[in-house]
Amino acid sequence: MKFSTRSRYGVRMMYELAIHYGEGPVILKDIAQRQNISGKYLSKIVILLKGAHLVRSSRGLNGGYILARDPSKITLRDIIETLEGGITLVECVNNGKICKRSGDCPTREIWCGLNKLIAGYLDSITLRDLAKKRVHGDELLKTVIS
Repeated sequence: MKFSTRSRYGVRMMYELAIHYGEGPVILKDIAQRQNISGKYLSKIVILLKGAHLVRSSRGLNGGYILARDPSKITLRDIIETLEGGITLVECVNNGKICKRSGDCPTREIWCGLNKLIAGYLDSITLRDLAKKRVHGDELLKTVIS
């Protein structure tokens, strides 16, 4: 499985909202600039996040975007499932009827187990974790595991 740019950028956008949580709305243009992401692309991502009730917007002079709930209540799984449309390694994991062999397939159990591990790992990381650690790259893995 390979996560799309939409998910990677979406997590970075939500990270920005998490580190500014409680300070008021954040302008999308500022997030785009700090994260070196196209503002136009972020505006498409934020629509999906709003639809999933992960982000709220406010208009006007002090308008922008804020998290819809506390960063400790939003996991990476919430974000990635919203932006990817789910987390599935193999289609038969979520729908055994898609394959006539799923009932006796020797590998389906492996894919189901691996899917659970990935989902569980993403569930274990909240935006609060990211905001507190302010880590990048491989350091996140070390911090979450230890």
